Amino acid sequence: MIQYIDNMIQDNSSINQFIRNKKVLLVGLGILGGGLATALWLLKHQTKLTITDLKSKKDLEPSLKKLKKYSSKIKFVLSKNNLSDVRKNDLIILNQAVPIINNPLVKLAQELNKPIFKDLGIFFQLIDSPLIGITGTRGKTTTTIWTYHLLKAKYSKIAIGGNNPDFPIFDFLDQFKKQDLVVLEIPCFQLELSPTKAPHLAIITNLYQDHLNRYKTMKRYARIKANIFLHQKPDDYLILNYDNAWTKYFLSLKPVSQVYFTSQKKLPKKLNGIFQAGFKVYFQENGKKFFIFDAASFVKTWGKHNLENLLRAILAAELLGLNVKQIKKQIVTLPQVKMRQEIVFQNNHLTIINDSAGTSPEAAIMALNRWVKNKNLILITGGTDKALDFNQLAKEIKKKLAAPNLILLNGSATKKLIEELEKLHYSKTYNVFENLGECLNFGFFLAQNKEKAIIAFSPAAASFEKFKNEFDRGEKFNHLVKQLATR
Repeated sequence: MIQYIDNMIQDNSSINQFIRNKKVLLVGLGILGGGLATALWLLKHQTKLTITDLKSKKDLEPSLKKLKKYSSKIKFVLSKNNLSDVRKNDLIILNQAVPIINNPLVKLAQELNKPIFKDLGIFFQLIDSPLIGITGTRGKTTTTIWTYHLLKAKYSKIAIGGNNPDFPIFDFLDQFKKQDLVVLEIPCFQLELSPTKAPHLAIITNLYQDHLNRYKTMKRYARIKANIFLHQKPDDYLILNYDNAWTKYFLSLKPVSQVYFTSQKKLPKKLNGIFQAGFKVYFQENGKKFFIFDAASFVKTWGKHNLENLLRAILAAELLGLNVKQIKKQIVTLPQVKMRQEIVFQNNHLTIINDSAGTSPEAAIMALNRWVKNKNLILITGGTDKALDFNQLAKEIKKKLAAPNLILLNGSATKKLIEELEKLHYSKTYNVFENLGECLNFGFFLAQNKEKAIIAFSPAAASFEKFKNEFDRGEKFNHLVKQLATR
């Protein structure tokens, strides 16, 4: 277990008391923005900063250029990591992209009892407001934003932050004032260093294959996700997905908090939580159930998969004191979440969907299932592999999509998907393109002779061979849509 110093901050509202004049080693600058944001925050708060990265000066040029005016205040150790830097510094901070498994710097920091953090660990050290922490493979961003939206009906002093470029964690920290609640999206990379604090209310949306290029096994991946609740107390809450196969594993770790469940079928009477029967949604506690609302119109507008996200948000709101009237009022004004099956263009002839945040095969299956009722669906998919299995996605594509309507963005994951499709004798030829512009151009070409066509971009894979991250990929897709649709 990584050692933390719980009493480092006497006053949690004072960032400076925690960080100023400390000698800090930042491991992993990177070029995607996360390490840069951390470095700028550390410099702002007057740390004595050393940055180390296995990448070369040339590889890191985009980030180094933005740090140029601070170069006299930073010691750079590039193209290598020195164990001596761990010994020389007071705090060790890891870029979230830096894995802890088999990492010699992390191992030495443990042996020396050096305080070592990722962004989440810093956050927990500096924030003493009650936290709602949301993790999982699919649906965590939508659940986070919708939970925040529902809770605004009761709590005027509520904040949202976490793994989202619209809510950068270090901007959040600097602007933070004491809140009634903080809703936080927590990805697995941030949970690798198990924090000694836990959210008052933790949610694990589900667990599917993801990041196996990093964790190798699903059990290791699940164990890291479980870190969100392992330090909870008996008066805290944990929300689990009753329908997900990995929930039994989480329960086997014997959480001490009060466990509630969400389900798309009727829950056993002995369990507390929220479930649906048909389109009717019920809250159940101590063997008694209470009707909340009829979700038929919601499913028609938002899709069946989003009802799962809403159930989690409603349950969190119930547990934190909202009544049914408040919840139903907020449901009417739920916001669309960016790049999660987001409609980015629509006219009488064509609808275009951006699901760039769908980085796993399960996400693409959800998108396919939602939009395939339109027989003129055109699917753009493909990207970078994370050691995932594309067999089930291939089966769903063969069952539901005509081969000419499949457009593939080339990449390591795309090659695996084609291999699976070929095993199923799906097609003799494939529409494979090297960039998004070519994919979208061909999508427009296919759509022009179809009535009320849908182009859905759901990559089912990571983005790193061609883009900074899934958000960069999604923004580029939107820009191309705007250009081509105007033309």
